[in-house]
Amino acid sequence: MADTFKNDAFVAFEHVQKSYDGVTLVVKDLNLAIAKGEFLTMLGPSGSGKTTCLMMLAGFETATSGEIKLDGRPINQVPPHKRGIGMVFQNYALFPHMTVGENLSFPLEVRGMSKSDRETKVKHALDMVQMYSFINRRPAQLSGGQQQRIALARALVFDPSLVLMDEPLGALDKQLREHMQFEIKHLHERLGITVVYVTHDQGEALTMSDRVAVFNDGRIQQLAPPADLYERPENSFVAQFIGENNKLLGTIEGLNGDKALVRLATGELIDATAVNAKEKGGKTLVSIRPERVEFKPEMMPPGAHMIDAEVQEIIYMGDILRVVLRVAGSDGFVMKMRNTLGQTRLSQGQKIKVGWHPQDARALDPM
Repeated sequence: MADTFKNDAFVAFEHVQKSYDGVTLVVKDLNLAIAKGEFLTMLGPSGSGKTTCLMMLAGFETATSGEIKLDGRPINQVPPHKRGIGMVFQNYALFPHMTVGENLSFPLEVRGMSKSDRETKVKHALDMVQMYSFINRRPAQLSGGQQQRIALARALVFDPSLVLMDEPLGALDKQLREHMQFEIKHLHERLGITVVYVTHDQGEALTMSDRVAVFNDGRIQQLAPPADLYERPENSFVAQFIGENNKLLGTIEGLNGDKALVRLATGELIDATAVNAKEKGGKTLVSIRPERVEFKPEMMPPGAHMIDAEVQEIIYMGDILRVVLRVAGSDGFVMKMRNTLGQTRLSQGQKIKVGWHPQDARALDPM
């Protein structure tokens, strides 16, 4: 999906394509406009083209065709060190023979800044990430999380208007990664800088971003704020890639505006929101989020569908119970139940009815 060009776009990709061998395109006709101060994440599986886009913006890769603009200025021919862009990598890329202070001072020296100004900026950047007390240590004396904070401070030390981050938290453990997500998000909010972030971690993208561009096969499949991506996926790839998702295969029996009547493989008829449901008689994949599935009649929303199900497995996850069901002839249909006092307990093999509101079922393209 192409983003409409805006005259005030701070970063713009205009019909950008990239091929490494002159035959296969790894980025296909990319049109993307990023606003000043926006936190945009490029999300997708390995080989989807997201990192190549980031590297072209940084200047480490050259676009095969099309134009990349920064603040209205074409930068295809501008070398990386003259683009004024901050970079944060997964492997930190700190100079091991330099202290923390020297690592941060280096990009300022390259820019010809005086010693006193360098010292002021280094202190300010280290204070931002709460690492000033480590100024005389070398990278080998720091933990992974501390090194990533230093890498972040180094990217910010020369006050860039744009910061690019390539899987910056990929090497950290889960708890530290989640903590750093909020640190980066709060830094972005406080400084008002533009951030383009690359990750394959959907939770990271949903947590941190103003908008997310979901990549697959060299194209943006959907570009939207996190809540829209999760609640309103526009195709089967996005529905399956973002969050956990149930899928029921069926045939379109009827279409009426944005409503689709779908016959499932076992004969049941269900209503769904028609998203990529093109024509009567066509195949469709109906997408339903696990947390929208309910089995207690008193909890069902008005107009909810009820369908037979069999409990296959119950997985205790602390705050929720993940109930795996067989529904409409398909295994692996998931219902999430909050683990609350007095919650009805289910057992393996139990026959129940489950339901959801028709608006929570989306008729998409078959995968």
